[in-house]
Amino acid sequence: MKIKLYLLLLLISTSIFAQQKVVTSIDTTKNKIGAEFKLTLKTSVDTLSKVVFPKLKNIGALEVIQSYPIDTIKKDDRYELIKKYGLTQFDSGKYTIPSIKILINDKAFLTDSIKVEVANVQVDTLRQKMYDIKDIVKAQDSLGDWWKYLLGILLILGIGAFVYWYTKIRQKKKIEEEVYKTPIEKATSLLNTLEKKELWQHGEIKAYYSELTDIARNYIEEAIEIPAMESTTSELIAGLKAASLKKKMKLSQETIENLFTVLKQADLVKFAKSKPLEFEITEDRNRIQKTILTLDEAIPVEVPIEEDTILNEAQKQKQIKILLRKKRSQRIVVSVLSVFLLVSTITIYFMATKGYNYVVDNVLGHPTKELLEGEWVKSEYGNPGVIVETPKVLKRIDLTKTLPKDGMALIKEMQSFGYGSLLDNFYIMVSTIKYKKEGALDLSKSIESSLQVLESQGAQNMIVKQEDFQTNAGITGKKGYGTFTRIDGNSQSSSKIYYEILLFGQEGGLQQIMMLHEEGDRYANELSARIMNSVELKSANN
Repeated sequence: MKIKLYLLLLLISTSIFAQQKVVTSIDTTKNKIGAEFKLTLKTSVDTLSKVVFPKLKNIGALEVIQSYPIDTIKKDDRYELIKKYGLTQFDSGKYTIPSIKILINDKAFLTDSIKVEVANVQVDTLRQKMYDIKDIVKAQDSLGDWWKYLLGILLILGIGAFVYWYTKIRQKKKIEEEVYKTPIEKATSLLNTLEKKELWQHGEIKAYYSELTDIARNYIEEAIEIPAMESTTSELIAGLKAASLKKKMKLSQETIENLFTVLKQADLVKFAKSKPLEFEITEDRNRIQKTILTLDEAIPVEVPIEEDTILNEAQKQKQIKILLRKKRSQRIVVSVLSVFLLVSTITIYFMATKGYNYVVDNVLGHPTKELLEGEWVKSEYGNPGVIVETPKVLKRIDLTKTLPKDGMALIKEMQSFGYGSLLDNFYIMVSTIKYKKEGALDLSKSIESSLQVLESQGAQNMIVKQEDFQTNAGITGKKGYGTFTRIDGNSQSSSKIYYEILLFGQEGGLQQIMMLHEEGDRYANELSARIMNSVELKSANN
């Protein structure tokens, strides 16, 4: 009985151990440098078990490039957990993926170790063409260049606004000087303007006293010629007394005291945050006005002023408005000329340093430049397929009407795709043809046939050159290129067009790429070169 019980316990423990065993597998044991080995770990546990797979950056000499989420599959009353690791190695050689410790209910289980091999990538320099390393291409800004133009416009407008504001301030000051012929007229007008602002009524007592005393100090400085604006209150009173003796002015003690009282009150408001009452503010304003008038009367008059030269306040305001209208138009002219001068200077600088074409292309824009710098698309067209990278997706077009009827009778299937037209800055057309009868194609005659179609559409003075062409994959064909004169039927203007035609013949099928653009367009030349370098072909049987 004891032996049977022991055997039963042994079988149960063996069963549990077998159910918790970790199974290790890998998708391949041999791979290329940098390719992914996918290591898979599986374990089957009951629903109450806790399984912990380790978080690893490296497993032995191999780097973990991807730790995939755990897949859980329920089978009856058990769970099958599947964990995958993506591994790689960038040095060739033979490596061992060591055992990994898996925790099941806090008990460690080790996975099997696996040997793998990392092989070098074979490079066939005989069949595969070798190319120079290309220059670094600047990444396209996701925002584009529109913000640069917006910033430039805002900068120019800002400069124009500053010039307008600056000239307005200077002209206004000049107008005041022209209109107010005497200091007393200026002081009286400024006192009236100050009252209209109603500063102290709106709680701006400090600003009110500052302007009030500045009016008085300005008058004293201009009329009596002492540095009143830079002087303290005590210095100003002392200077006024000294000037009155020198100029033989008769000033009463009351006038001096009135001025001193207001200046001291202003100092208290500005520096001690004093807040005078309303009647005190009114009295201070009256004191300043009385002081200015008294000082003006006390100044000796050497030359009598005629009555007809004194302008009353209404006349002065009218005269100011007239002058302001004249000066406003002058400010606008000055601002516009300043902006024009700035733009011209910048333009001349870039023309001198970058060239005329750079300025025109980047400021006014260039159609083929925008195509070259845009987002390119790689697609397959027609049958037999032509894979080519273009700045725009080519749209299906119908060319059957442009071909002669005897030529169409030989064609089983024809597909054509294009972008632009013969009158645009850049035109590309991809055509594929399958003939009813298979046979060797004369690509040179096929080029001549394509050029005859162009002549039928108005091409004149055509120059034709031919040479062999080979794709990057080693497929050979014919290239026709040259120039012709294009006549615009609407304007009757002419332009010289450069053309390129690539033809490939494969097992009864013809594959053709045609590109047209104005001769001398360097952006279009780059477009053509990039398109030609991207050409890939598929067999007619694929």
